[in-house]
Amino acid sequence: MNSFSGRFFWLFFFIFCGFLFYLLRPILTPFLCGAFLAYLGDPLADKLEKLNFSRNGAVITVFVSFTILMLVVVLFLIPTINSQISNLMLKMPEYLEWIKSHTGDTLLRFIGIENGELNSEKIQAILKNNLGDSSKIASFFVGSIQGSFNILFTLTLYIFLIPVVTFYLLRDWDILIAKINSLIPKKHLATVRTLAIQSDTVLAGFMRGQFSVMMALGIIYSVGLSIIGLDMAIAIGMFAGMVSFVPYLGLIIGICLAGIMALLQFQDWLHLLEVVVVFGIAQIMETVILTPKFIGDKTGLHPVAVLFAVMAGGQLFGFTGILIGLPAAAVINVFLLYFKDKYLASDIYNQQEITTPTKSANKVTNKANKKPRNKQ
Repeated sequence: MNSFSGRFFWLFFFIFCGFLFYLLRPILTPFLCGAFLAYLGDPLADKLEKLNFSRNGAVITVFVSFTILMLVVVLFLIPTINSQISNLMLKMPEYLEWIKSHTGDTLLRFIGIENGELNSEKIQAILKNNLGDSSKIASFFVGSIQGSFNILFTLTLYIFLIPVVTFYLLRDWDILIAKINSLIPKKHLATVRTLAIQSDTVLAGFMRGQFSVMMALGIIYSVGLSIIGLDMAIAIGMFAGMVSFVPYLGLIIGICLAGIMALLQFQDWLHLLEVVVVFGIAQIMETVILTPKFIGDKTGLHPVAVLFAVMAGGQLFGFTGILIGLPAAAVINVFLLYFKDKYLASDIYNQQEITTPTKSANKVTNKANKKPRNKQ
């Protein structure tokens, strides 16, 4: 009875936490972002502590490094991508003229441009309505995560709240882990610690290792495409790097986008071949250097499971679900493997099938029973 009550309590507890998370999802994004950054920075802070830094000094060093990185992204990367997109919009009439001269009107009609409509003003209007620039993309991003808040208030809140949450979680990370560890029921302590270590290994592979691989690939793609002179080098390279959390997805999307751009810009096959070479070299570097160094065999999730986790999280909880979809799937996978091992070791799996004796076997048994016993 006590065992049943305990299981019922934990089932009710997890259902309640899930429902509470669903209700609070509009305000959880800055806290999840702060927790993500703190999780990324905790190993760096621990290494600095081993070099005789105080915990506060290590946290401040990591926090300043993260801040500089964010400023580089905001002050350099976003304006550069915005400039490249604007440059693409200006050159698009020329590219569409080239498409028309080689394919006729069929392809233009397919993308919604009728014959006689091919002029600079209308093309730029179509692009602005369907693509926009980075400022519109940022507005859409903020609007998608704002919930019931005003956009300006939400943006201001996130700018101040995420650094504060990151700093305090990073400073007190080890203390929080120790307090959570002290609340674990003692009879389940060994099992929970084993599962926690396995989950941390998987999460480190995804959240720390995969993030490092994504950033490295984005830089490699961007530098390589810039060397061959592609106008959209940084935009395409960073985008291909960011979607490379699914194996080969960044490679396929990057080659397609960069190949189309190279064909439109240079209008020859040589630069298309150079694009393939850039992504081929990046793929070799990922396989030989990046993945073994940063990830190894820590993930254990199938690429289809990765895609499903991200899409399911977004469908259930919006942008907050996208943030937690992949880490949650990684932890769930650890628990599924644990229950699988328990099942394979259980009597339910190992119980042998009870077979009915055949007639011949029955005859042999009856004859054996009829033999007279030896007299004493």
